[in-house]
Amino acid sequence: MTARLDARLALLLTLPPLMWAGNAVVGRLAVGHVPPLALNALRWLLALALLLPLGWRAIGTPQARREVLARWRPLALLGLLGVGCYNALQYMALTTSTALNVTLIASSMPVWMLAIGALFYREHPSRRSILGAALSLAGVAVVMSRGDAMQLAQVRLVPGDLLMLAAIIAWAFYSWRLARPHPLLSGKARPDWDWAAFLMVQTMFGVVWGGAFAIAEAVVAPAPIRWSPMVLLALAYVAIGPSLIAYRCWGLGVVSAGPAMAAFFGNLTPVFAAVLSAAVLGEAPHLYHGLAFALIVAGILVSARR
Repeated sequence: MTARLDARLALLLTLPPLMWAGNAVVGRLAVGHVPPLALNALRWLLALALLLPLGWRAIGTPQARREVLARWRPLALLGLLGVGCYNALQYMALTTSTALNVTLIASSMPVWMLAIGALFYREHPSRRSILGAALSLAGVAVVMSRGDAMQLAQVRLVPGDLLMLAAIIAWAFYSWRLARPHPLLSGKARPDWDWAAFLMVQTMFGVVWGGAFAIAEAVVAPAPIRWSPMVLLALAYVAIGPSLIAYRCWGLGVVSAGPAMAAFFGNLTPVFAAVLSAAVLGEAPHLYHGLAFALIVAGILVSARR
């Protein structure tokens, strides 16, 4: 059962795509300065350091640490899907794929949310959900085609596109694992964790995954980190905005509205990315951005109607 969409819930689900749009811009700017898997590992290591003062009680006593260890399997899976895989794959995709292809593939998130819900959680989509997904996808297509449908026919898949597809599928599973948590992480079996403690223990396991992937990257394809003020600012942003703020809001939104509903809000990311790109690159927004926004919002409203 999902909550009725209100202003608070809409804000909770709108902030993450705004932060993630900035994350995509920063990730693209970081190409050539920080290797993608190293960027992901550094991002979450810094986020973990910021979470420790807020969620330290989750590991502050021997009993608390035993509770974490007793739940290491579901926590390790959450850390792998939400921390170790999604952003690492996205950063890797941005090194070889175009922004057009990556955003088009990311726009398929509602479809994957609905499919995974139906296949693994017996949550069959309603006609309104399917119609909402179609409207949202149409809005994203308008953004990506710049109002010219012929540009969509020119899209060609590259290895980065497949990486982004894997990232979206990982994120869909992560969102459903939040909405339908493991028995050890739900109800009376779950320890007395607040949001910071729960995100911190996920991040602890995710940093292990991310660190292992970064080490493998350094061995297979070594590349130096070119430290600069821009790199430091980029790390600060991706550790605070897309990590702490976005994950907190997304977790609350997914639990309240459900993964399928949240996925429609995720399709606001390319719209926000267009606005941020205009601010960074000096490109003025166009009328088709407004049309796309209207279609995506229409998809959200249609799927939210009872």
